[in-house]
This record gives sequence, structure tokens and C-alpha cells, in this order.
Amino acid sequence: MHPLLNTAVKAARRAGSIMNRASLDIERIQVARKDQNDFVTEVDKACERAIIEVLSQAYPDHGFLGEESGLTKGDKPLSCMPDNVWIIDPIDGTTNFIHGMPVYCTSIGLMQKGVITQAVIYDPSRDELFMASKGKGAFLNDRRLRVTKQDRLDEALIGTGFPFKYMDLLDTYVSMFKQLSGRVAGLRRPGAAALDLAYVAAGRYDGFFEMGLMPWDAAAGSLLVTEAGGFVGDFQGGPDFLFSENIIAATPKVFAQMVAMLSPYKLPEPKAAGAFRPEGV
Repeated sequence: MHPLLNTAVKAARRAGSIMNRASLDIERIQVARKDQNDFVTEVDKACERAIIEVLSQAYPDHGFLGEESGLTKGDKPLSCMPDNVWIIDPIDGTTNFIHGMPVYCTSIGLMQKGVITQAVIYDPSRDELFMASKGKGAFLNDRRLRVTKQDRLDEALIGTGFPFKYMDLLDTYVSMFKQLSGRVAGLRRPGAAALDLAYVAAGRYDGFFEMGLMPWDAAAGSLLVTEAGGFVGDFQGGPDFLFSENIIAATPKVFAQMVAMLSPYKLPEPKAAGAFRPEGV
């Protein structure tokens, strides 16, 4: 295992331990509302601190982009993305977590000069550890992952997520949902985008799409998918999925069919993710 990945696994497991302890007494967790349909708990913050502590001890010169703390290096905020930055979602699926629904995870990806090179997604409820290093393949625990061989959209199981932070996109999303629902074998919406992407890599889904995602939602999962033989892109099929706030991930032939269906939809400019876009990306 690559040393960078090994450190990220250590950080993810530490966050998972915090989540597992907290899940034993959900009713005592303090919950705050960041925005409409967007919650944060003391557990999210504790997990992010633990992850950054592990990673910064090993790599003090690296930066961090965390859902709760923003873009930082050491204790200081940054105005632009450094060459090495860990992109962290301490709990993806917080709403599930605070309701005791066991569909949530920790997501950690390393971006080096605009390219995701290491990825860890850890599901503490199932003790499932998804890992990838660029050029080395994707794994679930010790098992090599490959996307399915599905090449027909009408036989595909597709994951998705509602644009819950941006309700002004809901009408557009519902139109997409209606169009796809008549063309696929099934649509699923569990509520944790990082896990959805990991499931594409693991062959549990044939594809996935969502609007309104931030970089920490998709960074690690995107590498898992590509290292498992799948394709990842924005709704136009291009490479700007981390900062355009829309993403498609799927087997190669299903990806092409999903892009053909979703690319005609007019989407607004990124609302927040663009602020983190590295220069030249």
C-alpha cells in the first residue's frame, strides 16, 4: 500500500471509531443546521479534526479542504489550492447518521497538482474500506474492484441524489429523474454520494448521477470509479466534475448513454465549488 494511502486509511479508521461510539447514543448528539436540509453535528467536527490531525502529523506541508473547516494549511485559511491538498468529508450522509440510518461514511481524497491520486472511503457501519491509488487499482478491503460489464441503460441500476442544498434545481432534477426512470432498470437514492460512487466501483450500481455536489463529496469516489474501470465526468462528459457541481459515473457504455440523456439540460454556473478550483483546472 502506498504510504500516502496507508496514512489516509489510518485517518479514516480513526474517524470511523468516533462515529461508531457516537452512534450508540444518537439522541445525545448536538445537531446544528448549516442551511436548508444541511446539518452538521459535533461528531462531524470531531471526525474532521481527527482526520486532519493524523494527516498533518505525517504531511505537515500539505493543505486541507474539509467540509466543516474549509481550505486550510496548519491553523490558517488559504485563498488558493496548494499543490498537495487532502479533500475531506468527515461524515458524508450526516442526515442519515443523525437519524440512525446506517448509510454514511468518511471520504478522504488527495489532490496533487489538480489530480486525485489517493482515495479512501470508509463505511464504519459495515466495516467496508474502499481504497484506490492512481494507476494501482481500486479495492474493497482486500478484494480488487471492477465496475460491471453492463452496456445497456435499460438494464442498469442507477444511483442518484436530490439537489437538497439547492432547491431551485429541483424542477430540472425532477425532469431528469422522470426521463431516466423510464429508461433504466431502477433508480436508488440512499443519501451519501461518496458511498454511491464507491458502489459504482464495486459493481453494486451500474451508474450514478447527481447535481449540486461539492469537491469533498466526489473526490475520493471519482478515483475509485476510474481505477475500477469506469468513467467519471460532468453532465457534458467532460473532466470538470469536481468543481462544476454535477457528476456522472458509470460503466463506459452506460456513461455514454447517460451523458447523451443529461447533457441537453441547461445547468447554472457552480454556486460554491468553483471557489476552490485550482489555477489552471
